[in-house]
Amino acid sequence: MSRSRINGNFIDKTFSIVANILLQIVPTTSGEKEAFTYYRDGMSAQSEGNYAEALQNYYEAMRLEIDPYDRSYILYNIGLIHTSNGEHTKALEYYFRALERNPFLPQAFNNMAVICHYGENRPFAEEILKLRRLGLIKPQSIGNGL
Repeated sequence: MSRSRINGNFIDKTFSIVANILLQIVPTTSGEKEAFTYYRDGMSAQSEGNYAEALQNYYEAMRLEIDPYDRSYILYNIGLIHTSNGEHTKALEYYFRALERNPFLPQAFNNMAVICHYGENRPFAEEILKLRRLGLIKPQSIGNGL
């Protein structure tokens, strides 16, 4: 039984019911359905604070999901977990990867700014350069200013 079906949270149960109905009526491949199931289970585990289980589900969803837009939300949620765990550099990497696939994800920009401002007191540009040197972001995705 998937994690979402055993969760007692009303909102999670409602989401699971609606998601299951959509999966039945929207034409999708079995791989897409399986990816969504892992994503949904990851969100459920994350909401309960079970970050290790959530990460396992998100990584499996990433392995199966092919749509860049959907992958951006999986990457964003992985970034949230790393932020919660105090792994700010890892979180920034995942937020950047999410933005590469979906540049219209303002919450990722916001979380990056918060990390850089409060998390480690490093200037934002310094963090971008660090990730650029590591090859985690492409120069064209941040402009010519750095």
